[in-house]
Amino acid sequence: MADKSQFERGHQPPVSHQDPPGRQSDMKGPPPASEYLPTEDGGYQLYKAAGKFEGKKALITGGDSGIGRATAILYAMEGAESTIVYLPEEEKDAQETKKLVEKYGNKCHLFATDLRDKKNCKAAVDKALEWMGRINILVNNAAYQMMINDINELSEEQWENTFNVNIHPYFYIAKYTLPQMKAGDSIINNASVNAYIGRPDLLDYTSTKGAIVAFTRGLSNQYVGRGIRVNAVAPGPVWTPLIPATMNDEAQKQFTSPMGRPSQPSEIATCFVFLASLDSASISGQTLHPNGGVVVNG
Repeated sequence: MADKSQFERGHQPPVSHQDPPGRQSDMKGPPPASEYLPTEDGGYQLYKAAGKFEGKKALITGGDSGIGRATAILYAMEGAESTIVYLPEEEKDAQETKKLVEKYGNKCHLFATDLRDKKNCKAAVDKALEWMGRINILVNNAAYQMMINDINELSEEQWENTFNVNIHPYFYIAKYTLPQMKAGDSIINNASVNAYIGRPDLLDYTSTKGAIVAFTRGLSNQYVGRGIRVNAVAPGPVWTPLIPATMNDEAQKQFTSPMGRPSQPSEIATCFVFLASLDSASISGQTLHPNGGVVVNG
């Protein structure tokens, strides 16, 4: 369980550093409590489930830590079985996610692979279908970023790798998942506030997140008439392993929002619950903005 001070207004997590892609188990300070939501008085409360996903099956990429882990846990609390996809070097975090999901009485299947290869994207979908029988909810969440201040310093290799991680698998996994989806099923893509504010030191990452928003709108227009909804979430600053693995000291010190703190992964995961549930039955092609109060258009 997270320490109460983690949710106090203005509290900044400690500056720390990791090698990419970052691991939840190596985070400094109290770890985020993925099933707890901050309260106005600086405390926390357990997420209150309502059985929204009884019998549902979810495939979540990047499900080992951060937003992906929190989403898998809240989905389990709502009744869903899940398959999470992650890199082999994130096995320890994935096993912890599995344990947390199963604590709430639902299965969590683990599939370690590198989604930059489209064959692995197909394998992930095939395994999820083998294990669960169906995929009702697809959460495209896995991502990579690395700070570079100027386009002249941004290597072609990093540019291509960021697109290979952040957008191409979203296409492949959606393509391989959609044929078995039915009316009432849902795809949710993880975008970013950076696509709307144009963050200069994350040019490649920001560009992929803009592509995700456009992909979400176009795919929604293809499938909304069939009852399959496609939406996106564009988080603002969220304290996940990606931050100490990719941001320098100064960027971490300034990693906050108008609310005076970065969000917790669980606060973003509630958006993934909403968009996959009947509560959002009339919403498709849209982007939610849990960004700590940053006002954006779109």
